[in-house]
Amino acid sequence: MKPAKSEVVVITGASAGIGRATAHAFAKQGACIGLLARSREGLEAAQKEVEALGGHALVLPTDVSDPEQVESAAAAVETAFGAIDIWINNAMASILSPFFDIQPEDFRRVTEVTYLGYVYGTMAALKRMKPRNRGAIVQVGSALAYRSIPLQSAYCGAKSAIRGFTDSIRCELLHDNSNIHITMVQMPAVNTPQFGWIKTSMPHQPQPVPPIFQPDVAAEAIVWAAHHQRRELYVGGSTVEAILGTKLAPGLLDRYLAKTGYSSQQTDQPVAPDRPSNLWEPVSHGNYSAHGQFDAQAKDGSLELWVAKNLNWLTLAVGAGVAGIAIGAVLSHRAQQKSSTEDGDQPSESDVRAEVLRQVRQAKGDDRLHLLVGLASLVWKAFNGKPNSEQPSQRFSTEKLKTDG
Repeated sequence: MKPAKSEVVVITGASAGIGRATAHAFAKQGACIGLLARSREGLEAAQKEVEALGGHALVLPTDVSDPEQVESAAAAVETAFGAIDIWINNAMASILSPFFDIQPEDFRRVTEVTYLGYVYGTMAALKRMKPRNRGAIVQVGSALAYRSIPLQSAYCGAKSAIRGFTDSIRCELLHDNSNIHITMVQMPAVNTPQFGWIKTSMPHQPQPVPPIFQPDVAAEAIVWAAHHQRRELYVGGSTVEAILGTKLAPGLLDRYLAKTGYSSQQTDQPVAPDRPSNLWEPVSHGNYSAHGQFDAQAKDGSLELWVAKNLNWLTLAVGAGVAGIAIGAVLSHRAQQKSSTEDGDQPSESDVRAEVLRQVRQAKGDDRLHLLVGLASLVWKAFNGKPNSEQPSQRFSTEKLKTDG
């Protein structure tokens, strides 16, 4: 039975990765959660974790590419817990392979799970939310919805389709003056178990493109987005850079990714001949957990997410005005550090971010733009002509932001 005043949440792809981490986050708030995925093994383990954290869970083995299974799962959740308040579409499948090496049936499978799974989930959610005129739908997106990369044509195509589909639905809800909120959370590379079981034709083991973030960061963003009226939410500076870079210099990024996109998605470890794949069937005795194998490299916080949650910077701006402010920040910094730069000492990305934040705090109203922080990284790279991998000591922490403020 649903406890009084507990939210009812549905999460697809809940057996591992971002979905499982999101289940943990909602469980800490005492939510009643419908857990959807193909693997009963993974779902039952997630259920135990949810209940240990103070939530309630219903295990619903579901292939989201089948609309009848999704509809049945939605009905079961409402029978057990009552009206669904939040629906989170997260289930995905992918293939790491050049396009011409992918079989048509495999490409179709990725599309049906990753794109149509969201469509069917949204249908099931709206069927129940529209008569009540309330509810929230969160589409777990990706920077790849804006900036495609090589070797993931099926996945990038699906994520782009989700963005177009969601924008269309949002317009319809606005036309109807609906109180239902639909949002998309654009994720960076995340340390999930998927890289141990996605199908690949490449010689080395798949990996997320650095910088890598922990799934707990993604879960925090999803929970926040479900409760706030934000059209889209960008998580991680790399997401902001990818989206802005595509708008400002798409051809340059095409060439950059052509050179780096193959190696950055593979480790040095060769693919084992008996490596499992979950494209068509869930992996038996797989790593069904929230975290993948890249804990040592993964970040446990996002400056951009902190800014979105803690500052009232609601205006999104991309273009010359924003770039001018950010470039002005860089030039101001360089003017103050003229003697050191003449000696060849370049300002760091963190210094530029700090200067941008200082200038934004002095601005008023709509000039306070949360994307300036990510854009500062782009400007730094443009001025210095090379990427900068921040070490943990260089990150802008929440504590430093509060101290500077």
